[in-house]
Amino acid sequence: MGEEKQLEQNKREEPLSLLSRSAITGFVGGAFWGLLATILAYFNFTEVEPKSFVLRSWTTAAWTNGWLGTVITILILGGLSVIVAFIYHLFMRKINSMWMGVAYGAILWGVVFFVLQPIFTNIKPIQDLELETIVTTVCIFVLYGTFIGYSLSYDYHDKVMKEKNKQTQKA
Repeated sequence: MGEEKQLEQNKREEPLSLLSRSAITGFVGGAFWGLLATILAYFNFTEVEPKSFVLRSWTTAAWTNGWLGTVITILILGGLSVIVAFIYHLFMRKINSMWMGVAYGAILWGVVFFVLQPIFTNIKPIQDLELETIVTTVCIFVLYGTFIGYSLSYDYHDKVMKEKNKQTQKA
């Protein structure tokens, strides 16, 4: 038998591309931080719930107040976060700094609460929100931006280092 069969356990899986890992990171980040923001709203740390942005701006159906509205909101936030992660991946993945993620989260907060505020008619303008709401939402967005930014930057630089190591081993 000159030809050996490769056992299933000895086969190597193809690694995911950077873009697909960015999508996974974006979805997980959006779902996790959206869930945390929902919990913080439940305990009255903020007067603004994520479903106020995602669902209640578009529909006033009764189901948006229940658990189904919360689950759908978290899934939609995960999907929207994939887009946010792709934007970071395209423009800022080469910047290997936690502070870029912090700045990205602060920029996202500004976009949501200042630029997109006219779209969300059921949310009070920023000057009418309580200080606790502003601080809590800024913190959530900064932590979210740090998660997305640092995860994608680390992943990119890890891949670059592995390729450099592979090239030096071949030479």
